[in-house]
Amino acid sequence: MLLTRSRRNVAILASCQALAMTGNTIVITITAIVGATLAEDKTLATLPLALQFVATMATTFPASMLMRRIGRRAGFMVGVIVGFAACGLAMNAIFAGDFVRFSAAAMLYGAFQGFVLFYRHAAADTADADFKSKAISLVVAGGVVAAICGPLIAIWSRDLFAPVSFAGCYAAIVVLQLVALGLLAFVDIPRLTAEERRTSGRPLLTIMRQPTFIVAAASGMIGYGAMSLIMTATPLAILACNLEFEDAAFVIQWHAIGMFAPSFFTGSLINRFGVVRIIVSGALLTTVCVAINLSGIELLNFWSALVLLGIGWNFMFVGGTTLLTRAHTAEERAKTQAANDFLVFGSVALASLGSGAAFHAFGWTTVNVAVLPMLVAVVIAAMWLRARRVPASA
Repeated sequence: MLLTRSRRNVAILASCQALAMTGNTIVITITAIVGATLAEDKTLATLPLALQFVATMATTFPASMLMRRIGRRAGFMVGVIVGFAACGLAMNAIFAGDFVRFSAAAMLYGAFQGFVLFYRHAAADTADADFKSKAISLVVAGGVVAAICGPLIAIWSRDLFAPVSFAGCYAAIVVLQLVALGLLAFVDIPRLTAEERRTSGRPLLTIMRQPTFIVAAASGMIGYGAMSLIMTATPLAILACNLEFEDAAFVIQWHAIGMFAPSFFTGSLINRFGVVRIIVSGALLTTVCVAINLSGIELLNFWSALVLLGIGWNFMFVGGTTLLTRAHTAEERAKTQAANDFLVFGSVALASLGSGAAFHAFGWTTVNVAVLPMLVAVVIAAMWLRARRVPASA
């Protein structure tokens, strides 16, 4: 019964993840371009995307605590309603040509993403120990649909309200989330018992001082931060090289495939080789991405680098999330998951904000070189955990 419920939840949450990430892929493809169109100061082009990640970071604790109180299903539905409001405001801002309003819409959309983050955690809630890494990776794998459909929908809906460009993209996201809202009604994750809600377990700082938590958070922070720094600037770099919007959409599409397609086997790789090896492999793949980006500015460079960047992110993100499940008990999971995702999206917000400024002020090379110290740091942290011979690192 437990296994059946777990697999059903994974299927539903993977579908919702696919719909949410399709919308997010659309947003990533267009936000920097819309920002550059609306902002007088072009160095602020990626500010809305950075604010989106700030809002995601800020929402992690409220979203997690709300779901602890009212349950996963109701909490996820609240998140979708926030997403509807974000899309409506974004459309209004684009029609009005208002950069400030568009930035506010990006923050609301980020709050919606703050709820979406917990799809992967929710899948692990009802999974047994052997199925946890696979449950997490299969939910993340829902993003494969986003990889295929997101950029295509962005291109198709870009001129839906011509002559105003890109407003139609947000209308398309509303339709996607209406479908997700219907699916979420069938999520079956038991709420914590009254006793579990009364007991919060160990102090959060005690949990965060564990080597397992430190490496789990570092893997997510650096994997996502490095990916965001490069990915956010890539559409700007492509257009600066006199390539077309369709080229940027094509590269982001394949980047998303690289991010999510490995999830069909990442869980199995973790079970076979250990989570530390997978995290280190992700860091090495991201380093190869940097080398390719530094070697040229042809479409092939952008494409191959972003595919490897996606795979590297997947190994580090799924690996970090899997490791996190070994750092808390059931009554501790809400605050532990929230703390982890707060740290992860804090790094993403900083990376996104710095990406546009670094690209316009210092160039494409600087954006890529900036991630190398972070990658070295996560490799050192992972090997430190392995050297301690903590069972969770196996």
